Parts: sequence; structure tokens; C-alpha cells
Amino acid sequence: MTSPRTHRPDTLAVPAESAPETAAKIEVAGLNFFYGDRRVLQAIHVKVRPNEVTALIGPSGCGKSTFLRTLNRMNDIVPGARVEGAVTIDGQDIYAPSVDVVDLRRRVGMVFQKSNPFPKSIYDNITYGLRIQGEKNKARLDEIVERSLRGAALWDEVKDRLHESALGMSGGQQQRLCIARALAIETEIVLMDEPASALDPIDTQRIEELIYQLKSRYTIVIVTHNMQQAARVSDVTAFFWLGKLIEMDRTNKIFTNPSEKLTEDYVTGRFG
Repeated sequence: MTSPRTHRPDTLAVPAESAPETAAKIEVAGLNFFYGDRRVLQAIHVKVRPNEVTALIGPSGCGKSTFLRTLNRMNDIVPGARVEGAVTIDGQDIYAPSVDVVDLRRRVGMVFQKSNPFPKSIYDNITYGLRIQGEKNKARLDEIVERSLRGAALWDEVKDRLHESALGMSGGQQQRLCIARALAIETEIVLMDEPASALDPIDTQRIEELIYQLKSRYTIVIVTHNMQQAARVSDVTAFFWLGKLIEMDRTNKIFTNPSEKLTEDYVTGRFG
């Protein structure tokens, strides 16, 4: 009989129930993140396996979104931001000086809490990134638009109004458009920062169903304040508290038999 794990704030065992072992798509080792002199993430160790949904949960201000943005270097634009430790994707250090950040953000797409479609047509929203990359072939663009919108479960709803403004879509449709826009540039990893928090229950369900469908082709990391949502959509859940990763394990274990009392107190609603 194995003894229960005890919490060590600066280390984290990878999920105990993750056999058979698969090479990590994302591996984070000893990550510290600073805004100026203030350390907001402390010694984070994480492995994210391919084609799984990893949910990040925890109280507001605990570092979930900051951590998410370290995975595609979105924090680079924040004055005074500084990273220590290693973040690798497919074994490549994404903070190495040789890394092309534009290419990194193509491979690691991001969907924000508030949908942010461009003030352009639905078609132009999807093709914007492709055109910047130099794609001019109309047949190729048409093909990618349809494939991306189908991937985001949106094609049947908008196929007859592709050249109308994206701003005329509903909130839920706009959020799925933003997901389609990320898929169009051949992303491998999709980061989602509370993608359904501003949506009604029906649109939230559509986003959750979409996440479930997308994981067969993409690796997904999602920040959510909704623990029920984490339980529904994720394979692995990571619990953050005060800038530390307290526990990370298979989602079923986190919600039914967590190893840490702090995790148990949070998921059972004793605080947060």
C-alpha cells in the first residue's frame, strides 16, 4: 500500500494515474515568473500530454492566466515581466533566443475570455493570419475557411453569410469564430482563458462540446473559474493557489480523492 503524497510547495509530481507514459507535448520545469521584483508564479512543474484537455482551476488572482500566457509568451509584452526556468514544447525551449515568437504563437493559439473578432467579414477573420503569412491562393483559402469553421462547429450556421461582418454574430458564435481563427493557422496547441465565462448556458454547452471534439486533433489548456466545467471537459486538472501549483492529477481524482487537503477544501467549496 502506497503512502499518500504530502504537499511540497516547490515541487509537483506528475499525475499518478497517467500510465502508460506518453511524451509530454508541453513540459514546464522550475518556472518562476516575475512582474518587476514581485514573484507571481513559484517553482511550477507541469507536464501536459498531447491530445488531452488540461484545466487550470483556483481562486481569482492565483496565477492561472499568468501561467497560461507563459506557454506562448504573451507575457512578453508586459513591462517588467521576467521568466526563470524552462518551458519546452516538443522538447524545444520556447524562451531560447533563437525562437521566432510569431511562429510560436502560430503553433500555440489563444482564445480569450472576451471574444475579439476583427471588424471584418467572417471570411476575412479566418484568412487574416494566412494572408499575413503570404497565402494568396483563393481555392486554398476557401478550403481552409470551410475546414476551420467546420472544426469550430460553425460552418452550417454561417456558410451563407461568410462575407458579412463578424460583429453581427451572436456572442457564442463570435467565440467559436475566434477558435476557428486559431485553427486556420495550423495551430497545435489551443490555450483558452475562461472562453465561456461571458456566454449563456446554451453557448457554454456548445463551447464545451467543441472542446471535447477538438482534443482528438489538438492539445488544449483551459483556465476556468467554473469547477463543474473543469470536471466536464478536462482529462487533467491543475489547482493553483497563491502562485503555486498545489496539485495536478487526473480530473476524476482531483474532484473525488485529491491528495492535498487544500485541494479538497477548494473543490468542495470551503473557500474560493
